[in-house]
Amino acid sequence: MEDVRRSSSGRKPAEGAEEDGLGVDTEASSFSSIYAPGAFALILFGPPGSGKGTQAKLLVTELGFAHISTGDILRDHIAAEDAIGRQVMAMMKNGQLVPDELVNQMVEERIGRPDCENGFILDGFPRTLGQAENLGWLLAARGLGHLVVHLAVDYNKLVGRLTARRQCPQCGTLYNLLSKSPLVAGRCDIEGANLVIRPDDQEMVIRKRLEAYDAQTRPLIEYFRADGSLHEVEASDAPPQVIASQVRQLIEEYRGR
Repeated sequence: MEDVRRSSSGRKPAEGAEEDGLGVDTEASSFSSIYAPGAFALILFGPPGSGKGTQAKLLVTELGFAHISTGDILRDHIAAEDAIGRQVMAMMKNGQLVPDELVNQMVEERIGRPDCENGFILDGFPRTLGQAENLGWLLAARGLGHLVVHLAVDYNKLVGRLTARRQCPQCGTLYNLLSKSPLVAGRCDIEGANLVIRPDDQEMVIRKRLEAYDAQTRPLIEYFRADGSLHEVEASDAPPQVIASQVRQLIEEYRGR
């Protein structure tokens, strides 16, 4: 039977590499040298549109953490119109999720950058058990702990929130007809251009994404609950600042353990 062990870097141990009693190869332990004492990963977990990005922006400056959004990474590829971008765009139009292997590779590269020294916020990752397991190996290799915040939102409210999003095709500014409407209906405040609905904000696409989310990521709730790192915050109606204060309290409790 094929040896399917993975090293703590998320890959199989290199041939000849030594492992300690915990199954962590000694080569991988060198990753931890780039991180400051007390660094950890804050994982913001929840369905599309649950407010992960907003919470990350509110917390990143206060914590001195890097903000890592897989959505932003993927959109950068789309904007560049490279091979990955074209592949991702086709998937998004059909409401599909990007394959684990591709996302794992991008995240592994990103958390190794210098701005992650004090820790980092993961926004929109992991989304599957495969991604979560790979992330566990990556964090173990770097000597990092993790705190998971699950933003729970009613799905019907999510659909209403996401279908209300609009974007300027010229400058890219995002609006929301429910919470951040333009000064002139249908027009960008900056460019004056007619606002458009992004392909991935169409109701049919959103509902497909939520179905895919349920099928692939709901098991993560039990996965993170089992390791004691999961904390749930109700995010359907509370203002972002109120939700952020609850997250900060969880962070203080985590650091005080």
